[in-house]
Amino acid sequence: MGFTCIGHSGFAQAGSDIVCASISVLVINAINSIERIAGEKMSVITNEEEGLIDVRFANPVNEKATLLMDSMMLGLQEVKEQYGSKYLKLQFEEV
Repeated sequence: MGFTCIGHSGFAQAGSDIVCASISVLVINAINSIERIAGEKMSVITNEEEGLIDVRFANPVNEKATLLMDSMMLGLQEVKEQYGSKYLKLQFEEV
């Protein structure tokens, strides 16, 4: 179980892209919260050039982690509604 974010929003130039900044804050805060509040172990792979954040959990996650991921997704959906699917595409998969 986990989640992946890949690519850049293309809303504005690097350093001025508020969509990218919003997405980054939501995702990084979720990762930190899942680790520190929910106590979950995970592996995180990042590549800033590709805009990649890949998170994989070692075990099935607890209720707190699920709630934190749901909160992240709610925030991402709000960003998508505000700025449009041109800048943020969300894809959900159960594996």
